[in-house]
Amino acid sequence: MKRLTTLTYLLVCAMGALSQSPEFRTHSNGLIYSERAMTKLSHVVDSLNLKYKTCNVNATFYPISQTIGHIVTVDKANAKAAARDMANQISLQDFMKKHPKAQIEKNVLVIRSKQEDYQKNTYIEFEHFNLTSDNGFIVSSEDISLCQRDFSNTWLFQYNDAKTHSPESSLSAFYFPTNFSSVAIPEKYSKMIGYADCLIDTTTTKLKDNLNAGWVDLPENWDALPDAEKAKLLDEMRGIRVVGYCSQDQRPRDHAVNIALLSAETYNWKVFLKAHLDIMNDRFERMADGSYAWAKRNTYIRELEDLNIQVADLIFGICFRMENPAKNHYYGSIGRLGRALAETKNADDIEAAMLSIVSDVELDTYNRLLFYFLFKTYNYHVKDESLKKSNQKKLATAVNTLPAFIAEKLSIEQKKN
Repeated sequence: MKRLTTLTYLLVCAMGALSQSPEFRTHSNGLIYSERAMTKLSHVVDSLNLKYKTCNVNATFYPISQTIGHIVTVDKANAKAAARDMANQISLQDFMKKHPKAQIEKNVLVIRSKQEDYQKNTYIEFEHFNLTSDNGFIVSSEDISLCQRDFSNTWLFQYNDAKTHSPESSLSAFYFPTNFSSVAIPEKYSKMIGYADCLIDTTTTKLKDNLNAGWVDLPENWDALPDAEKAKLLDEMRGIRVVGYCSQDQRPRDHAVNIALLSAETYNWKVFLKAHLDIMNDRFERMADGSYAWAKRNTYIRELEDLNIQVADLIFGICFRMENPAKNHYYGSIGRLGRALAETKNADDIEAAMLSIVSDVELDTYNRLLFYFLFKTYNYHVKDESLKKSNQKKLATAVNTLPAFIAEKLSIEQKKN
């Protein structure tokens, strides 16, 4: 039976790869939600826009702690001795004299953040924000006190002993000339974060606790059902966890859109917006996900724009990264949101706002870089080639306002592209 199920899923994946049909059914308004649902939801948004004025929009948010450090790599022959020197917190100058063959990459952005593993255990992660790839050097530790430690003129290293980590020893390290810092996010951006939290409602989750694996069908005549039955069906779907079997397995997105459709028709805004944002951000579990399948997964930004949502504030508000978010704060995918913004009907305003954030010297470097990549992804999906070239020049100007060592690296990457 298990083998039959596996074969069935494989067949679904193969058929999905050949399918060119629209992702979801659209109505006469060109949207995936009916005119009746959009009217209902618009009334909710109008109320929320008024409520926003009384939400906790004056909260102060702090970005992820960050500093500028160096990455040092030592050859295997000298790894053990070098690790001993690092543990003794030798100065960088003396270290390089003692280990002249060590390789050093100077001036890299390093962020320090709390993370959780699958067992909900908290650990601290120090990550190099790699400007050219997703493969930044990372050191992790279960020592939570590292969040309060002063790292000025300090080593933090990862040493693999050949005795326990075959086949050979290795050593990579951060050296921090200055300590980590986190200066408050400017008020105008904190208000965007507050708007997102007010609109999304951080007190509710899309799915319930204690989920069961499975599937609940949406009946063909579901829109004719009484509201009470729609609400009951929605409640059942919120108790189901759907995991994609492969890149072409559409079930996670179908499950989310079914939840969005039912919550739209039953006035359940708290669930609706989270489900829609999950579709926009493609936030689903999959056992495998190849990039070749991403193109057909649309973002549906127009549905939000037609609801009179302040879309820029909402999307920007879920792009910022911070140390003290509200519980259940929704974080967006920079890549997916950049693609969504390329479909906006307010392109001029959106472009100007993104470039302004990249250029804002009062904002921390990490968040400025996130908006650099947001704009870069946005521009990649712009269809007008002349506009795309013009945007590249504007982005290059904004890049020049970043710290010099970062601007230099990004300028080299832009010339390559």
